[in-house]
Amino acid sequence: MGIEDKARKSAEQVAATSPRRDLPPGEYLAAHGGPFFELQRRLGLLREHALKTGRRALLFVALAWLVPLLLGLPRSFLSADAPGSYLGDLGVWGRFAIGVGAFVLAEQQVEHGLHIKLGQFLKAPIVAPGSVTAFGDAVTVALARRDSRLAEAVCLGLALLAALFAYLNMRTSGVASWAVDVSAEGQRITAAGWWTIIVSQPLFVFLLLRGLWRHLVWAQLLRRIARLELRLVATHPDGNGGLSFLASYPNAYVLFIFGISAAIGAAIAKHLLQESLTTTTFSMIATGWLVIVLALFAYPLSAFSKPLGQLKERSLLMLGTQATRYHRSNERKILGTNVVAASTDEAQQADDITDPTKQFETTRKLSAMLLSRTAVVPVAAAALLPIAAAGVTILPYKEVFSVLKKLLLL
Repeated sequence: MGIEDKARKSAEQVAATSPRRDLPPGEYLAAHGGPFFELQRRLGLLREHALKTGRRALLFVALAWLVPLLLGLPRSFLSADAPGSYLGDLGVWGRFAIGVGAFVLAEQQVEHGLHIKLGQFLKAPIVAPGSVTAFGDAVTVALARRDSRLAEAVCLGLALLAALFAYLNMRTSGVASWAVDVSAEGQRITAAGWWTIIVSQPLFVFLLLRGLWRHLVWAQLLRRIARLELRLVATHPDGNGGLSFLASYPNAYVLFIFGISAAIGAAIAKHLLQESLTTTTFSMIATGWLVIVLALFAYPLSAFSKPLGQLKERSLLMLGTQATRYHRSNERKILGTNVVAASTDEAQQADDITDPTKQFETTRKLSAMLLSRTAVVPVAAAALLPIAAAGVTILPYKEVFSVLKKLLLL
């Protein structure tokens, strides 16, 4: 049995244990699979071929944000400027309204974007024939990780831990609000407060961690693909050896990143209402968060820098050799001999050599970095806009806009 037959047999054995054994190689559906997906499917919230993100987003936002609002009536409808007002709590808006809604809505966008990018590896085809089996193996492993019960259990456990911290924070806050009643007898968590501890906070954290885990699974899949034999070409017009289609995948996460940034921006704004802020400090906060977001996507894409760098180096050496032969041949045709190191043996060689100058110049421009500014502007804007909105609560609009513009133009 040959090596390819053994690899194919191994892939079939692994695929046989996969819950999505009907998927062909490259059919990676990022939002499917896992216990939470199956629970929603059984409850009729989605179907195998219809994620129904809009309806589910409304339902989850209602559970996380609207129910506490109703439980807190009539105090919930106090003016947003009133101390302890539910409608004036930026953290509630950022996490339970915008964050939860954005995480659910992002599922369709992420799944569609990643499905197209991964399919291009076989459609182009970028993956060499000898690596197609290994490519299928990599996808199968990623599907198993995507569907991991242990991973979702860990996400749930951390979400419950976050709920415990929320409970301890409310118990020791000492300030009356929609979540806590303070009286001479002590303080008591309200019904709305209990709901956010038991439902809203765990739901937000679980959706956040589940989304990050699935991106990590995707990142590991890309890094494994980067180690395969790829049909790259240095003179490809995209300037990335034929891989530039992959550079824009972070934009599939625009809504997901916006949801995280909304929660962070709300937390910053709440803090800033009690503190002063300078433009320098705001710039450091925005820059730090942007670096974290870009690093999240640079991690998987950086794996392709090695094969692209090797491609560029080897191509330049080969084209440089061809260029030397071509231009020395032209020199002999014009002058009758070579000016330096003239050789009779060299003069007897065939002179029908193609000029590689154009290919050489194109290869010199090849970039081994897939993460470029133009490719990530939408996701960078999604990361920065909520932070900028928080900054506007303290700083002049022009100063905030100036910082935002500089970061987006980096």
